[in-house]
Parts: sequence; structure tokens; C-alpha cells
Amino acid sequence: MSARRAGLALAALLALAAGPALARPAHDETERNRAVVTAFAHQFYDLRDVRGAFERYVAPDYIQHNAGIVDGRDAAVAALDPMFHAEGSHFDIKRIVVDHDMAVIHLHGRTGPQGNGGTVADIYRLKHGKIVEHWDVLQPIADHTVNPHPYF
Repeated sequence: MSARRAGLALAALLALAAGPALARPAHDETERNRAVVTAFAHQFYDLRDVRGAFERYVAPDYIQHNAGIVDGRDAAVAALDPMFHAEGSHFDIKRIVVDHDMAVIHLHGRTGPQGNGGTVADIYRLKHGKIVEHWDVLQPIADHTVNPHPYF
């Protein structure tokens, strides 16, 4: 076996032996971000404290990918606060998924008393324990579907 191959084999064995130790930083990041996103989700969707949630968990220079809202924490609060306080609005979190610096909150949202609302997947990127970027996927809930479990 060449010295180069022996060195690579030794490096591979050391990496396998240290497996859990090498995975720990990513695990720690995921768990820290899960705690941040879960607390944000509770304050934002359950308590509908839009301003408080954004001031505590979202970076001021937050990047927004929703076509109807400009970048920045303050712009998001200005756009979302009235919707979250509209009569009949309701947000039911179905699941939260977090992996490293990315998180998805899947929910059923209603922004008023009319209609069925919609299913929402809010996608967040975190950095240093703060939400720094957001995308969303919105799907109106139809009156009739052919699938018995189409949304949740």
C-alpha cells in the first residue's frame, strides 16, 4: 500500500471512530435552532404577537422572498400584524421541521372568517440563533378534493 493510500485509510478510520463527535456541532446547531423556531412559532402563530416575535427572533436585515413584502424585519411586521389581528384569523401549526440552519413550519392559516384558509409552508434560514431569511409556499384549501387527506 502506498504511503498516500495508507494516510487516506488512516484518516477514514479516524473519521469513523470519531463519528458522533464529528456530528455533534451539526446536532447542536439543529437543536439550538429547533428551540428558536419553536419559541418563535408559539409567539408568532399561537399568541399572534407579531412585533414581539420578530423583535426577539428575527434579524433586522431579514431577507424576504414573499413577492408582496419587502426585505427587513419592520416591513414584515407592518405587513403581517394587521392580517394576524383580523377578526376570525387563526393559525394552527401542524409540524415544525429543523435541520441545521433551515426550518419549515407547516400550518393551516385563516386570515379572516371567510373561506377555508390555506395551507402554508414557511421556510426559514437561521444564523447565529436569529431568523435571517424567509420563503413561503401558500396553497388555498379547496371546498372539494378527490384525495381524503390533501393538505395535512
